[in-house]
Amino acid sequence: MKIKDIKLGHISVPLKKPFKTALRTVNSVDDIIVRIETDTGYIGYGEAPPTGVITGDTTGAIIGAIEDHIKKHLIGMDIENIEEIMLKLDNSIVKNTSAKAAVDIAIYDLYGQLYKAPVYKLLGGYSKEIVTDITISVNDPEEMAQDSVEAVNQGYKTLKIKVGKNSTLDLKRMKAIRDAVGYDVDLRIDANQGWNAKEAIYTLRKMEDAGLNIELVEQPVPAHDFEGLKLVTDNVNIPVMADESVFSPKDAMTIMQMHAADLVNIKLMKTGGIHNALKICSMAEVYGIECMLGCMLEAKVSVTAAVHLAAAKSIITKIDLDGPVLCKEDPIDGGAIFENYRITLTDDPGFGFREIHGVTYRH
Repeated sequence: MKIKDIKLGHISVPLKKPFKTALRTVNSVDDIIVRIETDTGYIGYGEAPPTGVITGDTTGAIIGAIEDHIKKHLIGMDIENIEEIMLKLDNSIVKNTSAKAAVDIAIYDLYGQLYKAPVYKLLGGYSKEIVTDITISVNDPEEMAQDSVEAVNQGYKTLKIKVGKNSTLDLKRMKAIRDAVGYDVDLRIDANQGWNAKEAIYTLRKMEDAGLNIELVEQPVPAHDFEGLKLVTDNVNIPVMADESVFSPKDAMTIMQMHAADLVNIKLMKTGGIHNALKICSMAEVYGIECMLGCMLEAKVSVTAAVHLAAAKSIITKIDLDGPVLCKEDPIDGGAIFENYRITLTDDPGFGFREIHGVTYRH
C-alpha cells in the first residue's frame, strides 16, 4: 500500500454556541482536511485546525507546509514502513505541528486499514470506551453557572471551566458554578496562560480557601514560563497541568525533570501527531505522571484519532475530547461514537471513517 496522492480540503462546522477562552472567541470549526490516496484504493483522513494563537498554525501555513514541503517527501512511500514515513514527515519542515498532525493521523488511519485493525488496538488496546469532560466557556458568572447546570443535566460528571481573563471575576465565576452544581461534580479549570505566576498563586489559594474543591488547574502561566509554572506547582495544593508548555517530547521531558507540573496535557496538534504523542506517553510512564488527552476546537476526524490514543494507553487518565459535541452538526460518517460524555470506539479498521460531507478539495 503506497501513497499515491495527498489532497487538501476545507470543512466548516458551526458550533452550538460561541467558544470563549482567555485567548479567543470562535463561532465555528473551520479546519483543513487531509485525504491520502493509495495505489490500492484505500484512503486515509486527517484534520488540522488553524489555531494561530496557540500553535501558530494558520490556514495558509497548514496548506503551504503540506503542499510545498511534506507532500513531496511522502509520495511513493509504503504505509507499512511507518517509522521511515514519520521520520521524513518530522524532518520535512520545522514546527508546523498541526500540518504534521493531520498527515500523521491520515497515515495511522491507513496503517490500521493495512492490518485490518482499529488503531487503538495497534497502539495498546487498553479500553474501548472513554468518558470526557465538557468545556464551559468564559462568560459572566451567571451564564457560566447556567451552562454548567445544563451540562450536568446532560450527564457530565466533570466540567472544564475556562478562566484567566480576570482573577477577581474568576473567583466569582467558580463560586457561582460550584453553588449551582454542588460537590458531586468535578471541576477542573483552564487559564489558557491568562495569569502570571504570582497572580495564579494568589487566585488558586483564594479558591482553595473558599473550599471550591478544584480537581486541577491547566496552564496557569504563559507557555514559555517553565520557572513560573514550577513556582505555581510548588506553592498551591491544586494539581497543576502543563498544556501549551508541552509541544514536543523534549518539552515534556523538561517539565517532568523540573517537576514543573503535576500532570501533562497531550494534544495531537501540539505534538505533530500520534507518533510523538506516544513518546510523551512513554516518558510519563517512566516518571509516573498521569496525562490528559485533549484537543483544540476540532471536528470528529482528528478527535477520533485522539480517542484511539486515549483508549490505547493506561497512563492517559483524564479526557478532554469534547470538540465534536460542541458542534451543531456532524458531517463525518464513521469514526468514534460521541454520546455526550461517553465516547465509544468501533472495531472498524483504521479510524473507521467512511465519508466526509461538505469538503471542498483544492485542485
